[in-house]
Amino acid sequence: MRFLSFMNGHHSAQSHSSWGAITEQGIIDLGGRMKCDFKQAISSGRLNEAQELASGLSPDVNTDEITYLPPVANPEKIACIGVNYANRNAEYKDGSKEAKFPSLFMRTPDSLVGHGHHLLRPPESDQLDYEGEIVVIIGQGGRRISEDNAYDHIAGLTIMNEGTIRDWLRHSKFNVTQGKNFYHSGSVGPWMVTADEFTPALYEDMTVRTRVNGEERQHDTTNNMTFPIKYLIAYMSQFFNLKPGDMIATGTPNGAGARFEPPRYLKPGDVVEVEVEGVGILSNEVIDEVVE
Repeated sequence: MRFLSFMNGHHSAQSHSSWGAITEQGIIDLGGRMKCDFKQAISSGRLNEAQELASGLSPDVNTDEITYLPPVANPEKIACIGVNYANRNAEYKDGSKEAKFPSLFMRTPDSLVGHGHHLLRPPESDQLDYEGEIVVIIGQGGRRISEDNAYDHIAGLTIMNEGTIRDWLRHSKFNVTQGKNFYHSGSVGPWMVTADEFTPALYEDMTVRTRVNGEERQHDTTNNMTFPIKYLIAYMSQFFNLKPGDMIATGTPNGAGARFEPPRYLKPGDVVEVEVEGVGILSNEVIDEVVE
């Protein structure tokens, strides 16, 4: 089932945020009925209850009456993996060997917007880039999770456009945090598809595509990941206390704008779509940030 967080009423005085299930007919509002937010529903193990409740109800609102929010509004951790597809390391042309362990950095919640919102190109740089990624949302937390049990800890999957300000990645020697956390530079959504719709075989051979103005720029499958999803969960749980609602962005394939000659960075008016097999399409338009 597809669960989303949303604003009902397009930010009018009567608007309110909630979450629910999205169907072909519309959106079933579950926030008020279950008296919790989506993260609380995950944390308290109530997703099965939510699915059963939604299956017996008619939609409350149409999709054109809501504004999409990031699926989990308040994750404790947004952990992002770098350079995780075969040949991605070769894109850097620096002669380095394939890594023995994953590259990891963190994002703040307000660096990301929901489906349909504008991505902001900041005045500090014209090097806003796209990175299409599959995102794991943790359902059952834990530490030192084994790879064999890793899939049992997934609540579901969503999509990220891991927007990046390229020149700010290189401001210092050992981190990329600055370039990965500009306000509203990336997006996540439109919804989370529950884990019961995926099999281990699909987790391990799932397609991700990124298009800019309809032109395909990225296309790969999780079969080509250097560090597969179950490994990432097991690895991170050694040092993190993974918690329900935490998000793991699993890395982007070849084809980001920085890798073209000359680079093809995003400009105002560009529309970026990231499509993940079994999840859906995340779409956002780029505008220049207005500085007052």
